[in-house]
Amino acid sequence: GLINNDEFIKGIVSLGLTRSEAEIYIYLVKRGPQKARNIAEALKMNKQLLYRYLRGLRSKEIVKGSFERPAYFSAVALARSLEKLIDMHLENLKAIEKEKDDILNQWNSLLLEL
Repeated sequence: GLINNDEFIKGIVSLGLTRSEAEIYIYLVKRGPQKARNIAEALKMNKQLLYRYLRGLRSKEIVKGSFERPAYFSAVALARSLEKLIDMHLENLKAIEKEKDDILNQWNSLLLEL
């Protein structure tokens, strides 16, 4: 394709995934639902580590796990995933803004006490 995997991975990493999370996510986007064992083999990744990354991806709501055993993991559609990652950043920014306001308010009340 026009965009090489590495560029694509860098783009997704810039939105807040680790490189390993990005590789897993892209693998799932390309391959559809997969068992953890298949993902670990394909990406030459330790299974314990893989489960940790999958937990991170699930908490970001861009990977889903099925309830059967063994579970199948699948990627949420790319456009939706990008929206979710951007929303996460916007939430963080709102929290930082609020923190700024709190600090300024505390500072102003300190000044009044002097």
